[in-house]
Amino acid sequence: MRVIAAAVALALGAAACATSRPTRSPATSSSPAGSVTGGAASAAPGAGAPNSLPGAGRPRVMLGDKNFAEQFVLGELYMQALQARGFSVELNRNIGPTEVTIQALQSGRIDIYPEYLGTWNTKVAGYHRVFQTLSGAYRAAQRYAVGRGLRLLDPTPFSNTGAIAVTPVYAKAGGVRTIADLGRVAHALTLGGPLQFAQLPALERSYNFVPAAFKALEGGAQYQALDAGAVQAAEVNTTDGQLIVPDYQLLSDPRHVFGWGNVVPVVPAKVLAAEGPAFAATINEVDSLLSTSVMRALNASVDLAHQDPALVARQFLLAHGVLPIQSGSSGSSGSSGGGARTG
Repeated sequence: MRVIAAAVALALGAAACATSRPTRSPATSSSPAGSVTGGAASAAPGAGAPNSLPGAGRPRVMLGDKNFAEQFVLGELYMQALQARGFSVELNRNIGPTEVTIQALQSGRIDIYPEYLGTWNTKVAGYHRVFQTLSGAYRAAQRYAVGRGLRLLDPTPFSNTGAIAVTPVYAKAGGVRTIADLGRVAHALTLGGPLQFAQLPALERSYNFVPAAFKALEGGAQYQALDAGAVQAAEVNTTDGQLIVPDYQLLSDPRHVFGWGNVVPVVPAKVLAAEGPAFAATINEVDSLLSTSVMRALNASVDLAHQDPALVARQFLLAHGVLPIQSGSSGSSGSSGGGARTG
């Protein structure tokens, strides 16, 4: 656990040192075509009287997130950053599966929630093709959203998708760097993954390999199985907290079978209009800080170190200057438990 804690501190500390928030406007950050950037916030977070903040007097916002650690952290990050800029925000956790969430969004029971780009494109928009670029996937997603009175905010730098992990020793011994390389070792390969590994057939077709054996594993058990040699490769998630240490290596997916897992906050256009440009700008600013290494460290803090997501989010936002140091608000306490990633 000390190793995990040290790795978390290193990852988050490096991210904070690399960030120069005061000189960057969220509205000018690089983002795919068609993104909703909003305008820059009118004042530093927490500066001035409460009624001078850009969110003061705006309608209350109901923010939803899904029922696992990464979403808990995202919900807290958004809520605390928005509250620091005067917005009135409530957080509704465990908003249910995607189809229920969309109904809640359209009916006004929630106003915004973080979705994964691949989940949006497949489960909501119903696209069945593989997008070769992030910008192409985002444009298609935004086109569908706009046609239904919704908007997608900027995608996060991190992408949470499935992935195939091996140990560095196995990768070096077998010359394995991409999923395609598994074809050379498939005759002796035991692949671990969930019992319902929906993407396995597509991986086998796209990369022309069939493992010698498949071992069903419960969520979270993949890393122990790799450590013990019970499997040589395992399906994991790219933002798993266990990946903050160099004990595992992810194989690249050049054909993008696992798709794009960047988070795109979904919000009705009428909510954006009512909340003003600082609303989208604040969320986009927070999301711009979330690299893969940062998200792994935040997830490790909650999933592995069992810290409160509200505290994890607050410390991160303070370190990056999104929250004022003098603020006494810590957001909602929330649940510290993680869970299986459901997308």
